[in-house]
Amino acid sequence: MPRIAKIAIPLMIAGLALAVSYALLSATSTGGNTSPLEKLATGSLSKLDISQQGTRVSDATFQGPDGGDMTLAAFDGKVTLVNFWATWCGPCEREMPSLAELETKKGSDDFQVIAISVDAAEDKEYARQRLDELTGGVLDFYFAPPEEWDIVYDSGAKGFPTTVIYDAAGVEIARLSGEADWSSYEAAAVIEEITP
Repeated sequence: MPRIAKIAIPLMIAGLALAVSYALLSATSTGGNTSPLEKLATGSLSKLDISQQGTRVSDATFQGPDGGDMTLAAFDGKVTLVNFWATWCGPCEREMPSLAELETKKGSDDFQVIAISVDAAEDKEYARQRLDELTGGVLDFYFAPPEEWDIVYDSGAKGFPTTVIYDAAGVEIARLSGEADWSSYEAAAVIEEITP
């Protein structure tokens, strides 16, 4: 075998092995394709779901702090974190103080936490009292008893707590099913990422 062939064949095999390795590594890497929100979905926010991005906010009504009917369109122009919770839901109550802390730290003309109680109608005043106790009065009381759960169904909440984050135009950015620490660095970073 000529000397050039003895050198060329191993070099070609090595080059081919490198090319295959690079292709496999590129195919399994999420590197540049990861959204900023996905990168922040760590810790208690590891279940942050962006698969329903682009879904418009529901126009179903719920009760506002004054007891009158309102829709999420009332919050157009600001990023909203909508949390569906109940007093009979342990994880809901555990995360409520951290939602109040997020509102205290990040609440502004550009961002608001909206906690919508889904308790039964006869438990409305108790739910209002619990919200005040759990949040120190930081969060306003919004209410959607089971007979008014269109807002819950339209928002895609399949259990409680469910949190849906909408941009200032009323378009879903992300959601999280289950309890989270909304006072965490990751939660603050998510809100900073999406708030103008």
